[in-house]
Amino acid sequence: MAFKTICVDHIGIACADLDAAAKLYTEVLGLSVTDREKVLDQGVETVFVPCGETLIELLVDITQNNDGPIGKYIAKNGPGIQHMALRVDDLKAAIAACEAAGVRMIDKVARDGAGKMKIAFVHPKSAGLLLELCQPAATFVD
Repeated sequence: MAFKTICVDHIGIACADLDAAAKLYTEVLGLSVTDREKVLDQGVETVFVPCGETLIELLVDITQNNDGPIGKYIAKNGPGIQHMALRVDDLKAAIAACEAAGVRMIDKVARDGAGKMKIAFVHPKSAGLLLELCQPAATFVD
C-alpha cells in the first residue's frame, strides 16, 4: 500500500453550545480541553478533548445563519457524532487510493483542518459515515 492508516485520530461531535459540551468533559469526566480554534472556511469553532490516544473534537457552527456543515447537521439530526477521523501517514496517497478504488471523496485534494492537520473527507455514501482522513500538517508534503 502507498500509505498506512495509523489510528483513530478523533471523533467529531456536533454541539449546539461549546461551553456546555466542554463542561461535561472537564467538570464531570475530569478531562481537559484545548484552546478554542476557529476554522473559518468550515464555519466552525472547535476544541479537542484528549482521551487516551484518541481525541474528541467538539464543534459548533459559527456561520451567520447556522448554515455551515455543523449547523446543517444539527438541524437535520440534532447534536451528536458528526464524523470519525483516521490519521494516515500520507494523505495524498490515501486520497489517490480511495479514488482508484471508486470511493466517493468530498475532498479530492487535502485542505487545512483544525488542530494543525491536513484533511480530506470521504463521502458518507462510500464509508457509511462521514469519514475524515487526516495527516499532521508538519509532515504533509505539497
